[in-house]
Amino acid sequence: MSATQRTAVRVVRDRTIRVKVIDDCGLACTFCHNEGTPVTADNKGRALLPFVAGPGKAGRVSIYSETNGVNFLSAKMAPNVFFRRAVRTVARAFNASEVHLTGGEPTLHTEVPSLVSALTGMGLSVGMTSNGERGRQVMPECSVAGLNRVNVSVFGTTAEELQAVQSKRFTSAGLAETKIRAAEQTIRAAVANGVKVSVNIVVPGMAHVDRVVNLVESYGQFADVRMLTSIQDGAESIAAISEVLVRVGAEPVLRTFTAGTSDERTLYRALGSRAVYVKRLLPVRLPETCASCRFNNDTDCEEGYYGVRLYLTDQGEYMVGVCIQRMDLCIPVAELSKSGSWKRCKPSRMPKSGG
Repeated sequence: MSATQRTAVRVVRDRTIRVKVIDDCGLACTFCHNEGTPVTADNKGRALLPFVAGPGKAGRVSIYSETNGVNFLSAKMAPNVFFRRAVRTVARAFNASEVHLTGGEPTLHTEVPSLVSALTGMGLSVGMTSNGERGRQVMPECSVAGLNRVNVSVFGTTAEELQAVQSKRFTSAGLAETKIRAAEQTIRAAVANGVKVSVNIVVPGMAHVDRVVNLVESYGQFADVRMLTSIQDGAESIAAISEVLVRVGAEPVLRTFTAGTSDERTLYRALGSRAVYVKRLLPVRLPETCASCRFNNDTDCEEGYYGVRLYLTDQGEYMVGVCIQRMDLCIPVAELSKSGSWKRCKPSRMPKSGG
């Protein structure tokens, strides 16, 4: 990954809002940050804080929710006037032109095509990150509604490979194989319905190199592949990605930086002409908000400033945040325009890079 001196570079503006439309998910990834919020199913009715980070009955985890100061549970959004009003307010405040649906698992949302339609009707481009649980069923309607892109998170080509990054609830090989088939069907359904598709692969460490090489070889035939660093595993994750790149004979082509955020990705050509992207997180900070943060050092700040996120609480209030490690920075969308302190968090001011 160091051979970048001859690689072309481009810089793009950050115009995306990540919108957590649902908390439910049928997978139980051991590295899941769940967009900073606790697993709702494991914390309903809980009176005492902090919330349970997991794994609870659902088998899922939210790796930061015991330490990030979060004080709400995430609820399912509906394609109604309140949803449109919240998105419109945040989009205007941050000059956003794209919404990226996250969860949980967006395809489990029974009204996800209507959510897409509501957003495209507002003139916004819409993307989605999905593990593909119901992608085959909803992708045709989402395409008609205007879904532009789906990033499908894929964790293995065999039951054993998937189980390697799942909690103990995935003791059933049959369940794991069902999830693998669902992801494959989602990718094919997206392609068949004209939705751009990328395959996302989180690489925790060296023990996962063989699994990731198998995924690149399998899915690179008909989709772009994106390797993501595991924010929990840091240097080990980066080393593992480097080994995968060597194994697939990857050559760097283009580095893209999203101005003002920690997002950086490099396009490689591997295994002939296949497109393989590597997504890294740079040590980018908001100049005022992050200055006094206890995580503002080279080891504790794991995501940096990645972008704006929108949530709906189980009390029916829309919230906006800028950091999954500091969910105590979230404020109600209704207060966005009148919050002087929030202006310090706006990414329109160029954050400083710590690298």
